[in-house]
Amino acid sequence: MVSPEDGSMRASDTDREHVARRLRIALDEGRLTVTEYDERLQQAFAAATLSELRQLTRDLPESRAEVELAEREEHRTKVVKEWRDWAGGAVIMIAIWGVTSVVSGDPKFFWPAIPLVIWAAVLVASSIEGPGKKKRD
Repeated sequence: MVSPEDGSMRASDTDREHVARRLRIALDEGRLTVTEYDERLQQAFAAATLSELRQLTRDLPESRAEVELAEREEHRTKVVKEWRDWAGGAVIMIAIWGVTSVVSGDPKFFWPAIPLVIWAAVLVASSIEGPGKKKRD
């Protein structure tokens, strides 16, 4: 079995795109010339293994822009997941309300609005916080 640390593991398109993004950031920061960037970018998209990709960025420090980009992506993924969970909960609660209203023969008070509005308010507040903001201990 090949471990992830083994450089002979095949590179994915996502791995190649990550390296291309790192190279672009290095170019923007002035760490690479346009010629170096172009050469490394071509090599990145031709790379077959992770070790070939690592060679292209081994002399580049992890930039703050890259860390911030990763934090934003992680935050966005978290927010999307939380809203997807909210929507799933909404479907279930509204279905329960609908079934009980139909079975009883008359529409009941729309109780799902109470937990859904509270839950949505919490999600909006946590979404506004944004990535990279650490809570105090």
